[in-house]
Amino acid sequence: MASMTPPRIGDVARLAGVATSTVSKALNDTGRISEETRARVRQAAEELGFVPHAGARSMHAQRTFTVGLLSTDSAGRFSLPIVLGAENALIAGRVSALLATARHDPVREQHHIRALVSRRVDGIIVTGRSIEPRPPIEAPVPVVYAYSPSEDPADTSVVPDDDAGMRLLVSHLHGIGARRVAYVGGRDGHPSTTGRLAATRAEAEALGMELVGEPRSGEWSEWWGRRAVDLLVGDGVVGPGGADAILFASDQLARGGSDRLRELGIRIPEDIAVTGYDDWQIMSLAARPPLTTVDMRLEALGTRAAELLLAAIEGERHEGVELHAPRLVGRQSTLGE
Repeated sequence: MASMTPPRIGDVARLAGVATSTVSKALNDTGRISEETRARVRQAAEELGFVPHAGARSMHAQRTFTVGLLSTDSAGRFSLPIVLGAENALIAGRVSALLATARHDPVREQHHIRALVSRRVDGIIVTGRSIEPRPPIEAPVPVVYAYSPSEDPADTSVVPDDDAGMRLLVSHLHGIGARRVAYVGGRDGHPSTTGRLAATRAEAEALGMELVGEPRSGEWSEWWGRRAVDLLVGDGVVGPGGADAILFASDQLARGGSDRLRELGIRIPEDIAVTGYDDWQIMSLAARPPLTTVDMRLEALGTRAAELLLAAIEGERHEGVELHAPRLVGRQSTLGE
């Protein structure tokens, strides 16, 4: 039986091969787009029988073409590239951004939300420094969560696909001949520690590799990376007949661990391969040798969050968590010179 669901703006965008924001501009005679694109969008709308909702047209006329970018990450390690990526998409849609940092202070966060709403922003992107789900914010405008997902499964969230990232690393290690892998995580119980360990274990098992020794977790620091290496050496996990690779759950851990391995006279990657995670280039490129790691593509994640927010503002809301694909970055810590 044919579906009776009326066509939506996203259907028109797909048929015309453009973004939903471009559809809105074409049908409302706004924005700077070519006449060829405007005609293609209108033809697609006519083919599908799409009729813009009168309320949506009214909302468009009332828009301020500003959005809020609310971050809880005071250091900016993860939120800054997300904000830069979001800004790229917003500028393309002729939208300006107002940035506010809550610094993990609930009172400050509520102040910023009230201020953004009072300035009549069309929507808000919320981001942070952890992949731990966070409480949703209360706002009368569309909201998209980037990196730090909302606890409400009905909200729109974009998060890195850590499982895919760990599969890339384990598969890479398998490809260079590693069969016995040790794991070093960050803070005990942190989602990035436990989730990346679970994905590592599952992929290693699938490829016939062995996760050797007790997985170590402590904190997200170079100091802990160094200390973890000492513990692995003391357990006999690192040394003759031990692991042929160490998978650190962050570049910061891997840099500290690499320094300690060199001090102990253990060559990388000749004696043992080392990988990090995040491609934080302050760490990954400064390590000796430079680290094979996973780039979470945070700037592209921010761009995607902005695209989803612009679509929601135009009435095309996406519910649930969208996983953002990472990429492997191979360097000398596994590949050699």
